[in-house]
Amino acid sequence: MSKSLQNTEHSYLPLFQTTRGEVVESVHYGAIAIVDSSGNLYAHYGNPNAINFLRSSAKPFQSIPLIEMNGLEKFNITEKELAITCASHSGTDRHLKTIHSLQQKIGISESDLLCCTHQPFDLATRAILRDRGEQPSPNHHNCSGKHTGMLAQAKLLGENLEKYTEIEHPVQQQIRNVFAEMCSLEPSQIRVGRDGCSVPAFGIPLHNAAWGWARLVNPDGLSGSRKNACQQIISAMTTYPFQVAGPGRLDTRLMKIAPGKIISKAGAEAFQSAGIPKNVLSPGSPALGIALKIADGDQGKRARRAVMIEILNQLGVLKSDQQKSLSDLGPDITYRNQCGLVTGDGKPCFQLQYS
Repeated sequence: MSKSLQNTEHSYLPLFQTTRGEVVESVHYGAIAIVDSSGNLYAHYGNPNAINFLRSSAKPFQSIPLIEMNGLEKFNITEKELAITCASHSGTDRHLKTIHSLQQKIGISESDLLCCTHQPFDLATRAILRDRGEQPSPNHHNCSGKHTGMLAQAKLLGENLEKYTEIEHPVQQQIRNVFAEMCSLEPSQIRVGRDGCSVPAFGIPLHNAAWGWARLVNPDGLSGSRKNACQQIISAMTTYPFQVAGPGRLDTRLMKIAPGKIISKAGAEAFQSAGIPKNVLSPGSPALGIALKIADGDQGKRARRAVMIEILNQLGVLKSDQQKSLSDLGPDITYRNQCGLVTGDGKPCFQLQYS
């Protein structure tokens, strides 16, 4: 059993608060784990062993088998196309063009996807569809790239394409095994639920999630094929950050303003992961994985981004000009009413505890 997997209750502490006048009006609780690639807890806040579902923060791990089965060579997959298999994209025409190209190479169509569909995250794209009187298609789903990659894995395994979203399917069994190895767990230790896009969702301690991300950005010590897969995923995500998310979104913006220094991937219900490569904090500094959970799911979308930016600020990752370019997302946010009058503010209210 991993040294970090313990039967502990969730323990969340205040991470972000809003004020109106001089009164604290609302508080978002959560927990943070920051771990190096050897599994050592570097810093934390709240319970680093709280078990949570990574949701879409697991997508880079879910693409590893595609690379290890030589799928990039077999299907002539580009870095841009690999990036979209790791994405929660915004559904813009640029995203759909990449997905369509990938599907053509694999020999599938969007009708094979079992993610269903939803309105594009990108509001401009929503408006275009509305004006045209069109409904979104499965490729507009933010997880369509991941599902396309999973169908590619099914083809490489010679398995059927009809039930690839089920945990019993060989594609999902292989993904769970790889995910467990990356996060230093046994497959049986992973809590399995169903994600919003119908594939299995993995629940593990924050410590192990952060550990997996640290190994993703520093795969030294892993097998040659696993190390190569991790390096290719990191290169794809950092070279094509737009494909990973989209206009205005935190993951894309972080990887654009600090190329090669931050690898970022959000998940639903206010889960956020990131990897910081070696030597970024200072010469000789370790690679770090970050796992953040806002306990209430942050449905108002005001806490997760601000807290993540504050984590990076406290670690010393972001320079002053980079912080300024993200100021509309946090860490401190000013709230105004419909008349433009200031009604209050929101800001992080935590200090990382270093080990």
